Amino acid sequence: QVQLVESGGGLMQAGGSLRLSCAASGRTFSTYVMGWLRQAPGKEREFVAGINRSGGSTYYADSVKGRFTISRDNAKRTVYLQMNSLKPEDTAVYYCNQDPPRANYWGPGTQVTVSS
Repeated sequence: QVQLVESGGGLMQAGGSLRLSCAASGRTFSTYVMGWLRQAPGKEREFVAGINRSGGSTYYADSVKGRFTISRDNAKRTVYLQMNSLKPEDTAVYYCNQDPPRANYWGPGTQVTVSS
């Protein structure tokens, strides 16, 4: 079973940048399509960004397109989310998972708070 651990969240002013990381255990990481999702207070978890197995193809939710960049390093079994031009509405707990997500792969998430 794969374990996923997110890190890199924090408190940031609007317009700032953060880079999230998600470290995966297991030798099969490179076979997974991966994604980042987020859940804001009182809202359902939503898709943010996805990346194919090689990292050559990425896709984004309209709300983050042009501001966020997903990438991966299969040798390090890590997927990243570079977040630029942060907005208060980006405030959420951010999770990585396979895309589509697997129920038993959720990690603890990392909190991102953007102040106006």
